[in-house]
Amino acid sequence: MKTVKELMNLTARVGLITGGAGHLGYAIAEALAEAGADICLLDIDYKRCKKKAALLKKRFSVTVVPLEVDLSDDSAIKQVPPFIAKQFRRLDILINAAALVGTSDLEGWAVPFEKQSIDTWRSAMDVNLTAVFALTQACACLLKKSGKGTVINIGSIYGIVAPDMHLYEGTKLGNPAAYAASKAGLIQLTRWLAANMCPHVRVNAISIGGVFRGHKDPFLSRYNQRTLLGRMAREQDIKGAALYLASDLSLYVTGHNLVVDGGWTVI
Repeated sequence: MKTVKELMNLTARVGLITGGAGHLGYAIAEALAEAGADICLLDIDYKRCKKKAALLKKRFSVTVVPLEVDLSDDSAIKQVPPFIAKQFRRLDILINAAALVGTSDLEGWAVPFEKQSIDTWRSAMDVNLTAVFALTQACACLLKKSGKGTVINIGSIYGIVAPDMHLYEGTKLGNPAAYAASKAGLIQLTRWLAANMCPHVRVNAISIGGVFRGHKDPFLSRYNQRTLLGRMAREQDIKGAALYLASDLSLYVTGHNLVVDGGWTVI
């Protein structure tokens, strides 16, 4: 029987992380790199992605390659697997972390329902849901060949419960319908992929609660009071969940939605 340390070891494996230069994507990249995985950081912001890749490589002494891709561009997505195959010759872990979120500065996004834009709705669906389908489909052959293939989709509590709109009263924050719908779709896509990519590839989701990014009152105090653990999430709170699902610690887990929300959805 393997030890826990052996089960969590990702040495010689390769992880592809979308939104890799973002807060959550980079936190996940740190977790995988610390466990020994080589990393491809994929992001639309190449300058930031390149900087983050250099930091990751220096800190953990693994191979880290930045890749600029606009996930709303189908043709660009199709070029990802050949790039990974050329750079690493394999792919073991796909993390779909890129997303348009509730704080995105988009016209017709974090506004009252009557003012939410159809164009912005479509953009959210493209990045949050369609791109996950397209990239996972494109990478399926590489993941299957791995023998340890695993996909992790980053969901949200708002993909499983309705929002508490009281949190946003008197603030500039919002909770767009497109965000909730796309994340709900992502969770069901996770189940569908798990059923169709088995037994060679495991597919799971992590649905997280609100992540603290300098939020102010009254939103912050309202959110904290509403959460069993009394605070918003931090980036490091997702590291353990990501490493668990990416590694052999979860070899018998697929089709699961792991909720990391401080108890938000319990009440």
